[in-house]
Amino acid sequence: MIEIRFHGRGGQGAVTSAELMAQTAIARGKHAQAFPSFGPERRGAPVTAFLRISDSPIRVREKVYNPDVVVVLDPTVMNVTKVDAGLKPDGHLLVNTHRSPADLRKEFGFTQKIATLDAMSIALDILKVPITNTVMLGVFAKVMGEAAPEDVREPFLIRFGEKLAAKNQLAFEKAYAETKLEEAR
Repeated sequence: MIEIRFHGRGGQGAVTSAELMAQTAIARGKHAQAFPSFGPERRGAPVTAFLRISDSPIRVREKVYNPDVVVVLDPTVMNVTKVDAGLKPDGHLLVNTHRSPADLRKEFGFTQKIATLDAMSIALDILKVPITNTVMLGVFAKVMGEAAPEDVREPFLIRFGEKLAAKNQLAFEKAYAETKLEEAR
């Protein structure tokens, strides 16, 4: 089983990210669960969402405390939340930022594998809105090998409709193509 925690802000699609990847995994014959963790947050407040993907039924029904992967949709949450809390030593940190993994390591002390991508630029260019969720799913899919671009077409179509699905697919594919992973130190 792989456990993933998403960090973002209300309205950026962290919950949608978890749900879309769960639907993608299920369509590929896997078991998955996705759920958010938030109280009375408002748009812009920090939000956390969780995702589990497994080859066998998932019996655990609690938050993800020791994720294999952390996906950061908004880099400003790193200033208010310890996004790597509980991240396994051999885990992956996937961050929407124009900064290098070395810069993040220096500022935040991250020790796990890091993949960075300026997802905001891709989102603004292709989607014309500052919502990076499907872009960061492209990063996740590339790094973790949990989905290929063709695997997300149907979940995107169901969630967004034809016109928006095509744009989100393009954003996902661009991220998938451009993502590079820096190994742990």
